[in-house]
Amino acid sequence: MKVKGQKPLSTKRQAERKGRWSENLVIMWLRLKGYHILEKRTKTPKGEIDIIAKRFKSLIFIEVKARKNIETGLFSITPRQVKRIISAANYWRSVEHKYNDFTCRFDIVIVNPYLSITHIKNAFDEAGNSR
Repeated sequence: MKVKGQKPLSTKRQAERKGRWSENLVIMWLRLKGYHILEKRTKTPKGEIDIIAKRFKSLIFIEVKARKNIETGLFSITPRQVKRIISAANYWRSVEHKYNDFTCRFDIVIVNPYLSITHIKNAFDEAGNSR
């Protein structure tokens, strides 16, 4: 998006903005579905987690992708990224002891340009296996 008199945003900055906007949209959407958002854009020594939420006795670590469609969104999550998300989640859980008795879940939420939201619950397990 270019405003008169401003330099155009770099591709990286545009992607960053789109990602933040998508994460905020997903947070509002999850709240409407009964999720309690604990943290967003959580940085750990092991990596970043987009959204950490809880619902009932489940602790959910959510990766948000803004992509053209579900296929490109899923393809963009590499095995290395899955490993990083799991490692960051395990680190976070080791620090936040009050959630020790919660079950753990890893979800992926894909937002396409038409604001369609696809929520894939239990996308992978703690070993990184797709479900």
